[in-house]
Formats: sequence, structure tokens, C-alpha cells
Amino acid sequence: MPGDVEVVCVSVTQPLADLADTESARCDTDASMRKKRKVAEWSTQNNRLFALTPIPTKVDPVPTGQFFPYFILTISALITVPLTFSLLKPTKELESTAPRIKSDFKPPDENLIQGQKRKQWRRERRLKRFIAVVTGYATIALMMYLIAVTKTTAPKIWDPYDILEIPRSADERKINKRYRDLSRVYHPDKARPDESKNQTVDDINEYWVELSKAYKALTDEEVRNNYIQFGHPDGKQSYSIGIALPKFIVTEGNGKYVLLIYGLLLGVLLPYVVGKWWYGTQKMTKEKVLLASAGSLFREYKEDITDSGVVNALTCGEEYKEVLPGNKAENGLGKIEKKINESPTFGQKAKGLDPLDRKTLEQSDGTRRKALALLWAYLGRVSLDGSTLDNEKYEVAPLALALNESWTAISLAFGNVAQILSAYHISQNLIQAIPPHASPLLQLPYVTPAIASAIEGPNARDHLTIQDFMSLPEYKRRRLATDQPNVLEIGQYNTAVVVARQLPFLQLEKVFFKVTGEKVITQSSLVQMVLKARIIPPGTANVPPVNELDLEDVDPDEGDVDALVGRYQARSKRAKVLDGNEDKPANPDEKPLQPPLAYAPYLPRDHSPRWHVFLADSKLGKMAVPPFTFTTFNKPLFDDAGNPTFNMQTFKMQFQAPPQVGKYPFTMHLICDSYVGMDSKMDVVLEVEDSAKAMEMMEEDEISEPDEGTSAM
Repeated sequence: MPGDVEVVCVSVTQPLADLADTESARCDTDASMRKKRKVAEWSTQNNRLFALTPIPTKVDPVPTGQFFPYFILTISALITVPLTFSLLKPTKELESTAPRIKSDFKPPDENLIQGQKRKQWRRERRLKRFIAVVTGYATIALMMYLIAVTKTTAPKIWDPYDILEIPRSADERKINKRYRDLSRVYHPDKARPDESKNQTVDDINEYWVELSKAYKALTDEEVRNNYIQFGHPDGKQSYSIGIALPKFIVTEGNGKYVLLIYGLLLGVLLPYVVGKWWYGTQKMTKEKVLLASAGSLFREYKEDITDSGVVNALTCGEEYKEVLPGNKAENGLGKIEKKINESPTFGQKAKGLDPLDRKTLEQSDGTRRKALALLWAYLGRVSLDGSTLDNEKYEVAPLALALNESWTAISLAFGNVAQILSAYHISQNLIQAIPPHASPLLQLPYVTPAIASAIEGPNARDHLTIQDFMSLPEYKRRRLATDQPNVLEIGQYNTAVVVARQLPFLQLEKVFFKVTGEKVITQSSLVQMVLKARIIPPGTANVPPVNELDLEDVDPDEGDVDALVGRYQARSKRAKVLDGNEDKPANPDEKPLQPPLAYAPYLPRDHSPRWHVFLADSKLGKMAVPPFTFTTFNKPLFDDAGNPTFNMQTFKMQFQAPPQVGKYPFTMHLICDSYVGMDSKMDVVLEVEDSAKAMEMMEEDEISEPDEGTSAM
């Protein structure tokens, strides 16, 4: 009867109550037909089924974890790609781009020295970062493999045409015919389960309900409107949002473990990493020395400290405890001190340690005592007959060089010229691996203390510098170096000469003061000290005379911004005419040129030479103007064939003039931190004029220069 209310059963696997036809979906009396079904109310008015209980939206993990590799791949790429860029980015340090002095000389411990260089390279390249990059790319490769082999399951879109297996162009007649044909086969009253396919009665009923829905969606107007608007005949459906996490992470019962992992990551690991980075940066000075070491060096400073005292002071650093931990601070100490005392390197100077230094050494702990012994062994090139001790010897030398940077900063703060020079000289000694006050000839390959003494002669009061040695006539130089007993062989001598002729000795040609745009220097004005110098390697023959035009320092034009900021040197009009390039503009994009790396075969580091210039008051023994440091040149030093170019180099340092009128005598010191005996000094006078005189000279210039468009009478 049309007005009767009939009870039907639908599958609970559908989110809403399914539609059923009263003629085709009657309730089965079998108990298995009643499992997992809901009671629905039949609407006699619309002959429709309405859901009684809606299902809310759920956020679930992807059941198969198919999107989890995409999540891990993205996170790994965000971390690995920036690390790769920072790892492969060329370093801006001078040592990575400078040329090298050519030589085939290899020191006896070449393998140990190169091993220390590789060890430092690994530190600078940050092995941990390298491992992180490799791990990151391995993770990316694994995730890409999982993406390729994991079967992607996409949600199936409900389509009545696919369910009825008819084309989308089918009309109502074909739809009705197709539905009748399927009813004869799949109606629950006619279909039977196929046990070979593990088919059940529930499966037959579910499929029949789907067929009924599809038929109604294509033939009933209201149901079709639901399908068009919501994509389903039942109207708006519930849905699930998948997240790219494995199911086991959010499975019930694993929540406490997930919270524990998040707590460890955010509450322990992240604060540890940030704190380690922060305290790591705070405990270092700008010279990359531990603050504790800098404090110890400050306490070691004395007004009358000697060069050997500086060597002793450099062993107070905390950095040595990382190189000599535990028992290493005592192992082999007696053997090292015995070797130092037996070595002829230190001559009569108390075997390298004077009584005051030894007293300081005996009052130190084991780490400092061994570090000092190793440092003296390095400076004396003493073989310790053991790879472990020799390796430690070459490991403490770069630490001492870094600590000397901090010592130099402390000496500059006190301003005593003697201590400043001592700090720079110890830098030269550490780079060249020669003791304080030893012969500069030890910087040449194959030269030992005995050979240096034989070349200098038994009655020499002062040591020969490399420049002095190379300035000797060839026959005399060869005779001193090869014709005596126990000196150099011919091949060794030739190698030493080749190296000497590549050393960048900076010879001063002119030093003067000026104020840009002014003819005189007035009180409290910004003064420039201009240095004109040429690189003339020792032993160079046929050095051309100085061109007077190269000694000029022309003020740049007002509109020449590149010259004003020092990107290139302005030139006088006369110099341009003589060179034939009056109209050729300067190239501000020219990069500064680097000298060759310091020739230091015993130093287990690459070091680019640095030149320091400062002014001192010779009467007071105090620094007057802080050092200006330069590491590059504005013109080529050598041509393609390796011959010196003798180009005039220009260096400038600025400082404020004294507030009083008068003449101020200074001693200018030019020091190279890498080579012994290649320092220069010159007495210069800064003359400060009254500002009224400058105004008078300016007025005279205006009178002597007629205005444009007029003629001078």
C-alpha cells in the first residue's frame, strides 16, 4: 500500500542513509542480513530515505603512508640544499685564492705537516656539516625511491555512469533498459554469493544499493540535483582529510611516545643546539681565541718582556688542553726537553730557555710545560724521533700563531713600540719556524744553523738578511754557500736562490703626508699618509729606476666617485699624456691582486703575507698612529713568466692631525708578518700649518686663475 510505512535495512559503510526502492530492497529475515544495518524512516510523501545520524568530518593519517615520503623529502631538501650551498661556496679567505712560490724543497717531516694541513682543512670544511649533507641526500634518495615504488591510492569519485556501465550520452530509455537488465542479475532476490570470490550476501546488497542510487541519480530530478550540487545522490557527504604522517604515529596508544619525542626535540635538543652556538660565539674573541686564553695572555703582559718571554706567554692558552688532554700532557716531556738541550739550534742562549723562562716553566702545570717544550722544538726544527711527538709539535704551532694575534692586540692596546715589534717578530718566527734572533737565512730551503753560521762567517756581529746575501756578487755568494765544508750542494744552492728571487720584499720609495683637496695640512684635519713602494725580490738584477710620475698622488675629480672611495688610483693629466691613454677611463672593476702565499715549508697552514704600517713617537717609545694592515696590491707584482713587474704600489692610511701647529717627527714602521729581516722603517715629519695660511693660499689660487671666458692680463 502506498500509505504504509515499511522498514528497510541499509549498509553502515555509507556515511548517510542509502536510497532504496520499496519494490527491490526488502528486509531479509536472515540474521546475517540484519548485521550492521540502520533503521531508516520511509517518507510516504517523497518515497525517499533520510539519514537519522550524520557523521562528522575526521582528520586521519594516510592509512598506507603514501604521502609521508613527500613530507620527509620536503623537510630534507629544505635542510640539505642550504647546507650544500654553504659547504661548496668558495671561501673568501686570502689563503684560498693566492698563488704559491714555486719550489721542490720538502722538509723531513713533510708527511706530518701535510697531515696537519688536511686535519685543519677538515675542521674548516666542518666535517659534521659534510656528514649532514651526505645524510640529507641519502634521505632524499630513499624518499624518492619510496615515492616511486609506493602505490598511490586516490579517492574514487562517485559516478553513476561508471556504476551502470553506460556512456554519458545515454538517454532515459537506455538508462531504464540498462537498469532492468542489471536488476535481473544483481537483485538480492536473484543473485547468489560466489564463494570462489569470497562474496557474501552483504556484498550483493551493497552493490545493489549502489545500482539503485546510480539509477535514481539519473532519473529522479531531486536526487539528480543532489548529485550535481554535492557529487552524491545523498547530498553533502562527510569527508576525511589525510595528513602526511605514518599511521603508527597517531595510532591510539602511541600518543605518549609522540609527546615524548616532541618534548625531547623542542625541550632538549633545540635549546642545546641554540645554547651551544650562542655560548660558542660568546666565549671567543674576534681573533678567534678563547676568552679565558685572552685573559691569561693579558696577565702575562709585562713592560719589559723579551721575545723569548712572548714565546713563554703564548703557552698559557686553554686551547692546548684540547691538543694535549689527560696523559698526553706528560707523555714524552722529558724526551722533548732533552732533545732541546742537545740541539745546536739555540746556540749559547741557555739552550733556548733563560733562567727566568725556566722558572716560569717549572711553576706551570703539565700542559703548559709540554706545550712550551713542543713550541721550542718547533722553532728549533728539532726532530723528536717519534711520529706522535713530532705530530704534536706541528699541531701546537698554529695554536701559538693564533694566540699571538691576541697578544698583538693586547700589545697595541698598551701602545709600547718595543712590545708591538716583539709581537710582530714572534709572528715571523712562528711562520718561518726559526727561534728569536736567529739568522734570517734559515728561511731559505736546505739552510741549517750551521750552514747559516758558515755563510755569515765566524766574526760576523749581525746576521745576514736574505737581501744582503742575494745582493752579493754571484761568484762570492756561490763561494760562501758551496765552497766551504759542510755547506750547500750546487743543486741545493740553486733551489735556495730560486726561492729567494720569489720572495715579495716591499721596498719603500717615498712616504709623505697630504690632505685631499688641500695644499697644506691644518689642525685637526683628516691626514693621509701615502706610501709609494715596489716589490723587488732579493737578488733581482736590472731594476729600472723610479719614474717620478709614479711618485705623484693626484687628488681625484669631484665627480669621480670610484677614485674618491679608493677603487682605483687617480692619475695626473701629464701621466696620461705620456702613457698615451689620456682618454682611456680607469676600470673600477679591477680586483686587487694578492701576493704569493708565505713561503713557510714548516708551518702546517697556508698563510697569506700581511704588511702592517704604524707611526711611533721614537722619543717616548709609544705608538702614535695605530697600524694600517694591507694584504693586496693594486697592480700586478709578477708577469706571466714569473718576472717582477716593478710596478709602483700605493698605500694610504688616514688619521687626524694634531690640534696644534708645528712639526711632528715620527718613525714609520713597515713590517711584514711572514718574513724575518724584511722590515723597513723611516723617519718622517708631519708639518701642521695654521688654517689662516691655508685660506691665504686658497685666495692666491683664485686670483691667479682667471674665470672661464676671460683672459689673463
